[in-house]
Amino acid sequence: MESVVRTAIVLGGSALLALAAGRAADLFARYADARRADTPLWGLLRRCRTPLHLVLLTAVFRWSYRATEWPPLLAHTAAVDQFLLLCLIGGGAWLTVRFASAVVESSYARYATRARDAARLRRVRTQVTLITRVVSVAVGVVAAAFALVTFPTFRGLGTSLLASAGIIGIVAGVAAQSTLGNLFAGFQIAFGDMVRIGDTVVVDGEWGTVEEVTLTFLTVRTWDERRVTLPVSYFTSRPFENWTRGGNELTGSVFVHCDHSAPVGLMRTHLKDFLDACPTWDGRAWDLAVTDTSPTAITVRAIVTAKDADDLWTTRCAVREDLVDWLAREHPGALPRIITAPAADAPRG
Repeated sequence: MESVVRTAIVLGGSALLALAAGRAADLFARYADARRADTPLWGLLRRCRTPLHLVLLTAVFRWSYRATEWPPLLAHTAAVDQFLLLCLIGGGAWLTVRFASAVVESSYARYATRARDAARLRRVRTQVTLITRVVSVAVGVVAAAFALVTFPTFRGLGTSLLASAGIIGIVAGVAAQSTLGNLFAGFQIAFGDMVRIGDTVVVDGEWGTVEEVTLTFLTVRTWDERRVTLPVSYFTSRPFENWTRGGNELTGSVFVHCDHSAPVGLMRTHLKDFLDACPTWDGRAWDLAVTDTSPTAITVRAIVTAKDADDLWTTRCAVREDLVDWLAREHPGALPRIITAPAADAPRG
């Protein structure tokens, strides 16, 4: 009975001590967040509560469980030490990833409040996302290595495999050639400023917005809300269009086929009046000119500008509908005509 009470007191006291330390750290972060509302770091650090509790609880148990003098625990000291060490390594890795993510996200949030260039902000966001994932992978690999080293069997196995590390590296490199290519392409995209989250791109004849960038693949959300997933090596080995590479503003054209008798001057005046009332036209530029002619019709091209791809599409559709409607209503003879009547004979003499 005394052994059970002693075990309950030691383990319960250790758990309360660890939870109290974690609670104190959480209250301090909450207090600092309330005092420094302009610094998002303290609020983001509160996400570390769970892994911090795990690390503290594991560390205190590893230090205090022998004081219980409970025979079942003392009989399996090596196994208990191994289990608690693995928990400590896993919790430490989890805490490191959460802490690094909080620091990176806080830095990005502070930068976003001061940045005025939307394109540069998207580039930094892409880099921050990839850096966070690289840190997570690196911490996971290191933690897994430390966990394997704690097993004597794997420690000896690792020593014996050092001699053949070169051959294994060559085989792994050949087997994972495409994966490594995508990995390096992801770094090239992130830090080469080729594609950023939020960019409007055209891939395989379809345009959409870059929604997610990882080390191996990239997701594009098309205008009809489909998701096109492509390997990042696609953007480093093939040409593609990036409509927002130098800014969001775009210029588009609308082609209308008309009869040779079409009043081009009146069409130009009507287009200007329509654009002045069009909410999606940004007012930067416009034009209307005859760009081609054929024996049966002429081609009239209208040029309009907009602040982004969505507004440009809306403006082009509105201009096309308005010009066709205006010609059909005011100048029906200016629309293309197919003459099926027999041609008149040439006058004699």
